[in-house]
Amino acid sequence: MKVFVTGGAGYIGSVCTELLCDAGHEVTVYDNLSQGHRAAVDLRARFILGRPEQPGDIAAAMAAARPEAVLHFAGDILVGESMREPGKYFRNNVGCGLEFLDAAWRCGVRKFVFSSTAATYGLPEQTPIPEDAPQRPVNPYGEAKLMFERMLQWYHRLHGLEFVAFRYFNAAGATDRFGEAHRTETHLIPNVLKVPLGQRPHVEVFGTDYPTPDGTCVRDYIHVVDLARAHILALQPGCCGFYNLGNGNGYSVREVIRACERVTGRAIPAVEKPRRPGDPPRLVASADKARRELGWQPRFPGLEAIVASAWAWHQKHPQGYGD
Repeated sequence: MKVFVTGGAGYIGSVCTELLCDAGHEVTVYDNLSQGHRAAVDLRARFILGRPEQPGDIAAAMAAARPEAVLHFAGDILVGESMREPGKYFRNNVGCGLEFLDAAWRCGVRKFVFSSTAATYGLPEQTPIPEDAPQRPVNPYGEAKLMFERMLQWYHRLHGLEFVAFRYFNAAGATDRFGEAHRTETHLIPNVLKVPLGQRPHVEVFGTDYPTPDGTCVRDYIHVVDLARAHILALQPGCCGFYNLGNGNGYSVREVIRACERVTGRAIPAVEKPRRPGDPPRLVASADKARRELGWQPRFPGLEAIVASAWAWHQKHPQGYGD
């Protein structure tokens, strides 16, 4: 299949591109490299340096590629930044997203797979969180993702465009070739691993008085390869709708730190900080729908296996992609 991957130079997009190429798909990556890395794009894929700010650039790239499916990862992802610069998130994640969606429909794309987020649920009323839980985002990042989910439903209803939107929980881990190297790193596992790498003296723990077993926030971690595998399964015809992607297991911040200590064999000092506004105590996915309808099953259900793959990649790439 001819697949067009937006944001394919980013963390999840790069791994998904690798697995698509492994599966024999013909892949075109579109990325403006504002957050992604050219070295993170599999050499088997065709690369287009995107200029989405230029009128017609997205439509021209899509028309040239003539894909059968689009995997849409492009967008801004920092929750804190979205609270300071909401316009940036609505402009990039909704405005540019609409251009990708409209270009896909006009080019006759059969399937549009969207990288959504558990942030659309806001502060959940129940855990594990099912797909039909109320969606009440508490930041512009989650709101922008929810707006795009609604746009997908209208394009499906009015134009027949088949879509899948995956609501991620906490992506982590790496393949042998591609890993996590955000220019501004906010994710817990890579920040914890910066300590044994000698890049930080300690890790910061935000909030130790939550109603959880050890007082720190609990999150659901899923291996990036398992995320990528779900996207490939979503390409099968007839698959349409919203799916959570997570392991269904919650790990606290302290449990993550201890897992990193076991994997690296090094002590990781922690400094306690006050809570961050808006952090839910517990976010755990119910991914039963993806298992049932897509035949998806995580291959990395344990935290230590996820951490071990990330540690192996960071040891080989202590400065990320070096750009």
